Amino acid sequence: MVSPDIELGVNHNDIWLLFNEAQQNILYLNKQRLMAMEKLNKIQKEKELLLSRIKQLESEKMSGTLDGTTTVPKEKTKPKGDKPVIFGELLLRIDSMVLSGAISHGEASDLRSMVMEDKAMLADAFHDLHKNDGELLVCLRRFYDQSRRTGLHIVQICTELEPVASVGSLATYVTGLSRALQRKGNTVEVILPKYAILNLEQVHGFRKAEAEFHSYFSGQWHPNRIWTGIVHGIAVTFIEPIHLAAFFSREGIYGYSDDLERFTYFSRAALDYIVKSKKKPDIFHIHGWQTSVIGPLFWDFFVNQGLETTRLLLTCHGFDSQCVERPEKLALCGLDPPQLHRSDRLQDNSGNHLVNLLKGGVVYSNKVAIVSSLHSKDAVIESMSYGLETTLAIHREKVLVIPYGFDDTKWDPSKDNFLPVNYSSEDPKGKATCRTALRQRLRFVDQTSAAMVGCIYTEVSEIDVENLKAVVCLALGKGAQFIFLGSSTTPEVEAALESLRKELKDQNVRFINKYNEALSHLVIAGSDILLCASFHDPKLHLPLKAIKYGTIPVAVNPNESRLVRHAEGQEFGSTKSSRILSMFANVSLSQALDDMKYDGIGWSKKIKDAMSEDLSWDSECCDMYMDAYMSMKNL
Repeated sequence: MVSPDIELGVNHNDIWLLFNEAQQNILYLNKQRLMAMEKLNKIQKEKELLLSRIKQLESEKMSGTLDGTTTVPKEKTKPKGDKPVIFGELLLRIDSMVLSGAISHGEASDLRSMVMEDKAMLADAFHDLHKNDGELLVCLRRFYDQSRRTGLHIVQICTELEPVASVGSLATYVTGLSRALQRKGNTVEVILPKYAILNLEQVHGFRKAEAEFHSYFSGQWHPNRIWTGIVHGIAVTFIEPIHLAAFFSREGIYGYSDDLERFTYFSRAALDYIVKSKKKPDIFHIHGWQTSVIGPLFWDFFVNQGLETTRLLLTCHGFDSQCVERPEKLALCGLDPPQLHRSDRLQDNSGNHLVNLLKGGVVYSNKVAIVSSLHSKDAVIESMSYGLETTLAIHREKVLVIPYGFDDTKWDPSKDNFLPVNYSSEDPKGKATCRTALRQRLRFVDQTSAAMVGCIYTEVSEIDVENLKAVVCLALGKGAQFIFLGSSTTPEVEAALESLRKELKDQNVRFINKYNEALSHLVIAGSDILLCASFHDPKLHLPLKAIKYGTIPVAVNPNESRLVRHAEGQEFGSTKSSRILSMFANVSLSQALDDMKYDGIGWSKKIKDAMSEDLSWDSECCDMYMDAYMSMKNL
């Protein structure tokens, strides 16, 4: 016999179980009710939008009849790309499909949402609506699937990444672009050699993987260790050769007699690692001659190892370094030298007995991006390709000129923590405060009418000191004030700068002989004009930063000025960055000072218009790469 106490406890437990179950049922019903109400509201809004569009179309049709004109058939009057008409017709055709039973109410709701959300892409994809409902439905469903697909999987195989391994502009470019691509919903991985000189301070979760893998080189399979970490949110894989450890255990990254062997090993190892790890990325993004051998390797060996849908893009950061070598060295990574030593493949255009690795990258990539924020495709191919003119001309259709950007999370006057007051193109008053703060910090005599000219340089800056001296002396005669910030590790440049300091002992000139990050922000914000060694500045991005801060960039490099004057507009590209930079490319410092003094209104408008443009990584640079990636995926 069960005791009353036990029986009472059992009853209490049953009651609590029933109570909890009832609560869960109530919560579930409430959730379902809210979802139903949201769906009902969504359908009601779509209905109202559709009715409004129908009235608008009827009104347009009536106005065309009442004003005495003859109504022309729709296909003859509707211009290609007339977006409101396209959207209205698509919504009406979707309703027709519902009425005919071709699609359900739920699918119709999804398709209507797609039409309203993806207007820009729909205008191009559906400019021709002369299809029956069945054909149009197939197109709509395909577009819907593509628009709802998650972002691309992009693997950057390269030799630099800021701040882990940084020599020149490549490191900044890979980091800036990778972060921008991830912010747009893509998955980006970077594969690097594990150099002995890695800067690991900003690598989070740096660890050695338990497994090793083997890669082919010089007739043997060699073991490699894998290290992983996260840099600025980017997943990074470091490849460390075990038996050939000397390849990357050096004091520098480049400049060794066996650089071809080192980076050919790394390129082959990166592809072997991808296959071993069963990754199937959408895009391989390679950079410079150092990873160009991936092109022929991919198409000769790896495309049929689970990478059939992967496509290849090469970014050229310049053509002055191409790696021209003896053909037999291609065999080190498993390639067939006789097959590739041909004029339409890797044979060098000048030395016919040699092969050119960068040329191979151009030939074997689906797309080739050339980095320039200033020049046109014609200018690069004809004047700046160092012997690759014919190759680039043959592959012209797949060549793109893409600008670099800058990091607007650090460089934006509206939220810059280094500034005493923030400002923007809409509210620029704070710039005057920054100018005053800069003068006070540098102990200038307070001359509010004097133009402030800044000049920032680092160890990588190329400075024509003699030309700079002449420019500064001329501007001092016009009452300008100067601030020079930075130093150089190059003895010749440092000696020339020291000579400049001695000659320009003037109350309106200040020299700060060490680069200071905080002060550099104030110099750009507080200056009216920023002297730049070159407008092609993929490392420091000074011209773009100056424009963002409402400061006019002026180039002091005489060679660049000559090139721009010779071009008279034909040299410039069609990108937004090129258009903005071209506004100032022909302006000398003396002319800028005169315009500022005698055409204040025009000067201010020019600054505001340029300042309002988005030239960051997330804008034009990232968008152009996304367009290139998507076009490759559709090949």
